Amino acid sequence: MLRSLDGEVALVTGASRGIGRAVALRLARQGADLVVSGRTKEDLDSLANEAEKMRKKTLVVPGDATKEQDVKKTVQMAKDAYGKVDILVNNVGIGSYKPFAETTVEEYDAMINSNVKSTYLFTRFVVPLMIERHYGQIITISSGSGHAGYAGEAVYCGTKFAEMGLMESLDRELLPHNIKVSTVSPGGVNTFFAFGAGRTKGDPSLQDMLNPDDVAEAVNFVAAQPWKSMVTEITLRPASEPRY
Repeated sequence: MLRSLDGEVALVTGASRGIGRAVALRLARQGADLVVSGRTKEDLDSLANEAEKMRKKTLVVPGDATKEQDVKKTVQMAKDAYGKVDILVNNVGIGSYKPFAETTVEEYDAMINSNVKSTYLFTRFVVPLMIERHYGQIITISSGSGHAGYAGEAVYCGTKFAEMGLMESLDRELLPHNIKVSTVSPGGVNTFFAFGAGRTKGDPSLQDMLNPDDVAEAVNFVAAQPWKSMVTEITLRPASEPRY
């Protein structure tokens, strides 16, 4: 039986839309108060209005998850408002699908910063709060591409393998501090993700993909486990998608 998250605070990155928005609202329905971060304040305010209809407090902190000062500001504001962060959901990420020889250095840098650096930064500055309280959960949205390399997305796969390695190491390092570390690795999800960089809006294949709410349910299942139970990883994919 899943536990209530009443009294807990969840910080969700990339919460403006897509998976991040769905995750934040699902955790609010489970009882969590929220800190939501993203680049578009209007979208974050809309999310906050939805959460507040559930009588859940929501702190909106717009910012760039790849910039150290923006991340520090978000975590400090969470601490000032709530005194803690119980659940961190690392969700920020971008993709670019094309042959390796056509992938530019600029695209490489953008994926490394968005997919790896943002996860490092938020985790780096939230972990001390969790260690201090001897309590917390870190849930990172990775990808099926963090388990198998695929042609046409070598750099993207590389960033997701990096996320998986980081989380696996932190699982071992943070367990003595009563901090759970988990990953949720979806296959294709029908969001704005990678539009113009390998995906085309209106492509019929998008309809066979997972929806953001499917991923949000998986994240909630991880977050709301009884505390003595730990889901290390969930891998989910569309039923129409081959395993590898």
